[in-house]
Amino acid sequence: MNNINYECPKCKNTTCDISEMRATGGTLSKIFDVQNKKFTSVTCLRCTYTEFYKTKTSAISNIFDFFTG
Repeated sequence: MNNINYECPKCKNTTCDISEMRATGGTLSKIFDVQNKKFTSVTCLRCTYTEFYKTKTSAISNIFDFFTG
């Protein structure tokens, strides 16, 4: 768990896991396999309730993703 002030809205637990995931946006990003959407997930360690928060991606990370697939 990271040092954040967290309380699960479902079970009131105070421990969580924070992760990051990327996803494609529109048709062209799917064709070229560019994951230009970035999300942070917060998952309760007791009941596994998960919330996703959209975060910004930089242009350089999108270019790097395009060339590395």
